[in-house]
Amino acid sequence: MQTHDVFEWIGVAFEFVGVAALALGFIAAVVIAGAVLVRRRDGAAAFRTLREVFGGVILLGLEILVAADLIKTVTSNPTLTDALVLGIIVLIRTILSFSLQIEIDGVAPWRRALVTGPEVLAKSVRRATGPGAGAGAPPSGA
Repeated sequence: MQTHDVFEWIGVAFEFVGVAALALGFIAAVVIAGAVLVRRRDGAAAFRTLREVFGGVILLGLEILVAADLIKTVTSNPTLTDALVLGIIVLIRTILSFSLQIEIDGVAPWRRALVTGPEVLAKSVRRATGPGAGAGAPPSGA
C-alpha cells in the first residue's frame, strides 16, 4: 500500500467520524432534551437544551469535516482549482461555525468577555454594593 492510499483512507476515516459525530450527537441531543423535558416539565427549556447541544454537535462535526477536506487536499496532487475549492469550503464552514457559535452563546465572540467571567462578577458586585443597596438588601434585579 502506498503512502497516498494511506492518506486517502485517513481522509475517508475523518469524513466517517465527522458524519458519525453528527448522527450520534443528534441522538444524544434529543435524549438530553427529552430528559430535561421529563425532569423540568418545561418545553422551552427542553428546546433550548436541544438547540444548544445540537449546535455544539454541528460545530464539532464541521471541524472534523474541515480536517477531512484538508487531509484529502494536502495529500493529493492539489491544483489551483482544488486549493480554491478547499478555500471556499473552509470559508463556508467557518461562517457556519461562527454563526452557530453566536447562536449558541447569544453573543459575538469579541463581546463574550462582557457576559462571562470577571466582568459579570464586577457587575454583580457593583449592583450589590452600589447606591440603594443597603445592608442585607437583595441586589437589584433579584
